[in-house]
Amino acid sequence: MDGFTGSLDDSMSGASVCDVNERLSALELRVQQQEDELVVMKAAMADALRRLDMATPRKQQEQQRGGKGGPLREAYSMSCIANGGTTRKRDSASFSRKDTLSSAAKRGPSVKRSSEPSEENRNRLVKAASTSRLIMKMKNTDRHREPVVSQGAKMSTREKNSLAEGNIKMFMRGRPITMFIPSDVENYDDVRTELPPERLKLEWVYGYRGRDCRANVCLLPTGEMVYFIASVVILFNYEERTQRHYLGHTDCVKCLAVHPDKIRIATGQLAGVDKDGRAVLPHVRVWDSVSLSTLSIIGSGTFERGVGSLAFSKADSGQHLSVIDDSNDHMLTVWEWQKKNKVAEIKTTNELVLAVDFHPTDPGTIVTCGKSHIFFWTWSGSSLIRKQGIFGKYEKPKFVQCVSFLRTGDILTGDSGGILLVWTRNASDTPPGKGPRAFQIVRQVKGHEGSVFCVCEMRSGALLTGGGKDHKIILWDSELRPERDVQVPDQLGTIRAVSEGKEEELLVGTSRNFILRGTFNDGFLVQVQGHTDELWGLATHPFKDVFLTCAQDRLMCLWNATEHTLIWSRLLEEHGHCADFHPSGAVVAIGTHSGKWYVLDAESTDLVGIHTDGNEQLSVMRYSVDGSLLAVGSHDNFIYLYNVSERGRKYSRYGKCSGHSSYITHLDWSPDNNFIMSNSGDYEILYWDVPNSCKLIRNRSECKDIDWATYTCVLGYHVFGVWPEGSDGTDINALIRSHNRKVIALADDFCKVHLFSYPCCTAKAPSHKYGVHSSHVTNVSFLYRDSHLISTGGKDTSILQWRLVEKPSLSVTDVISSPAPCLIEPTSAQPPPPVATPTTTNGMQEPFSETPPPADLALPLSDVTPLLSDLTTPLSDVTPPPSDSTLSLKDSLDENNTPSDEGGPLTPPT
Repeated sequence: MDGFTGSLDDSMSGASVCDVNERLSALELRVQQQEDELVVMKAAMADALRRLDMATPRKQQEQQRGGKGGPLREAYSMSCIANGGTTRKRDSASFSRKDTLSSAAKRGPSVKRSSEPSEENRNRLVKAASTSRLIMKMKNTDRHREPVVSQGAKMSTREKNSLAEGNIKMFMRGRPITMFIPSDVENYDDVRTELPPERLKLEWVYGYRGRDCRANVCLLPTGEMVYFIASVVILFNYEERTQRHYLGHTDCVKCLAVHPDKIRIATGQLAGVDKDGRAVLPHVRVWDSVSLSTLSIIGSGTFERGVGSLAFSKADSGQHLSVIDDSNDHMLTVWEWQKKNKVAEIKTTNELVLAVDFHPTDPGTIVTCGKSHIFFWTWSGSSLIRKQGIFGKYEKPKFVQCVSFLRTGDILTGDSGGILLVWTRNASDTPPGKGPRAFQIVRQVKGHEGSVFCVCEMRSGALLTGGGKDHKIILWDSELRPERDVQVPDQLGTIRAVSEGKEEELLVGTSRNFILRGTFNDGFLVQVQGHTDELWGLATHPFKDVFLTCAQDRLMCLWNATEHTLIWSRLLEEHGHCADFHPSGAVVAIGTHSGKWYVLDAESTDLVGIHTDGNEQLSVMRYSVDGSLLAVGSHDNFIYLYNVSERGRKYSRYGKCSGHSSYITHLDWSPDNNFIMSNSGDYEILYWDVPNSCKLIRNRSECKDIDWATYTCVLGYHVFGVWPEGSDGTDINALIRSHNRKVIALADDFCKVHLFSYPCCTAKAPSHKYGVHSSHVTNVSFLYRDSHLISTGGKDTSILQWRLVEKPSLSVTDVISSPAPCLIEPTSAQPPPPVATPTTTNGMQEPFSETPPPADLALPLSDVTPLLSDLTTPLSDVTPPPSDSTLSLKDSLDENNTPSDEGGPLTPPT
């Protein structure tokens, strides 16, 4: 009887334990769900607070804030730096130091009119000879100030004689360039060049960096997808067609990680070189995705070459950040990012490292993977102990491409062989604190043909994988059984990033710089796209808000600048390099690298004609004002002229301009079609008499009073002030005068877009500078109403759309000494009237301003939960909605915006 009682007690005890375990599991699940709900609620509340501030009049907001941080900063109690790491005091010190630099070796251009005061050192540009264009950067402190040109110095006898003869000379690499003063200039000493009242505000970014990055597309609780290109991180609300920008970085952004709270974001950048050849250090910036204010900057002076990958910890609510740099040793560092404190550091391997991540439940476990390896790290205090993953009987892959964690705590990896491996902790592992925690393979699943580039765990516990060679996205259940799959068309590229969107939606980034959105049932639509290779060709429509780009990827794209959509795209047989619209707008001419040029119908993309001039690169295509002539500038030193008829559909050779000793870089027509002004690679300014057999005009002073219909030549009396001192003649890639003849936009080799007043005919003229590109800026062009400026990046393949806004009563002194807070507001398809509100120092977006942005940062009103459910077109039919859209953060000058209308579908390249 006693034995029977004991058996009954054991049975009851076992049932009780089972019941307790079930209850604990249910409780854990409920707690996790509540935590997820809290994350969404926090994001929604922060978003609502910011919107509420936007609805309040500005003065009332300032009273409510009491002159200090806004509601967002009070709510989060975070120490915020407004997109920068240098204080105003430090900026001043740096500027003073630059003012007192000893004189360096001078290379032109220097204007031989008067000796300049000591301020000449401020603008000295010394280009590092061994530095590639991709990493050339201007000194950060130069963003805040521009010298005022002085006219009061004494002139030498030679300079006086030059003025007496009615010309000015500047020197480029020791070569004199003579420019004749127009007759309407009575006294050159009275000529002044001021900062233009117009400013640029970044409105839209076209493009995405997917070709060499991974896991860089995520959805935030606010309904925005976050991704990057060049040095800008974009937050794109695809339902409302608006974007915001984080502009704190100083060079290419390479990776990002989202904090467990889904609000804070970490982004890492590459190293660069400033204008004087000094290193711009790679670092990581942690910032708030609601206010876009910088919370922490870590790693300056620690990382080498760049930041390759990074991840927030999860088990301790994101208090730590792990970073892998791009040095030879691929150093792994662990940071208390809020304190900017590096707590651990160790060499990983000399081989390529592709990913790093914290274990979600074990705070002491970090995983890294890459070429032929996976490492499991035990982290305790300042110690990191490595345990290498052993593949044993399984084939060792060339690359372990990605890593994720299952809900069981097991680790899932995808490799270059298309294999998914499940790693679990060894049962005979050493106790905690006694050595590294070992993991062993317990399961292998064939996932894809070719590489598995990305793995993502969904909220339901299911898994998503993205493949390379097979272009597939596969949905797996929690037991790694395939449930659904979809294949992305080859022309969109391989899968580089997959993340979960709203409800059943997925976000997909590809190697050809597309971002797709959709579901397995309804198909996928293209949300973002751009070019994939170096971008040079740019042309704006003569009477529509439309522009065309062409690049070395052979892709030609026509964009709608109002709706921010792609109208059409077409592949060329050659690499496109330059383009121009016929004045009728009916056709567009595109020049290529081989000397061949095409004429296409601007509406249907039908081929109108193919012509060839020489066998070298064509650098410029330019129609005359009435469209009756076309000038084609080539690298064979000639300008070819064609008669044009039938609204740009018929061409016949007219003549050839021969006389340049180097390749043609730029050219412009006179309004009557009688004259051409051209520049060449050896700094020549030549003039051509077109009706008189295209003869070279020997007496160049005869052309000093010609009123040129366009102004794109970078050398000439009206624009020579744009050249920085110390230039080697290749620093300016493109220049254009606005249609209203008020300003000049300039694209330089140091990742900057400049805005000068026109005419710009005094040395070292001041300008507004904007540094969002991370590569040499290749081209700029105004839309036909001068409402916007388009700029193109070279290696960064980005297209930026800037809105021109005017600041009436702002002097140079005000610009230098009185920076104002930066605002964020949504951009839209229809630009609202500008509001004159100071926001930047000397026209720069100020990623290194210490003043935090105000809390009344505007974002378009959107729900946190609803989903656009009308995705009905499968990707095989490819009728995607608009491409990129944009909202400016740093250089916002106007506060009134209207939501942009969603434009028509775009068609990906074929």
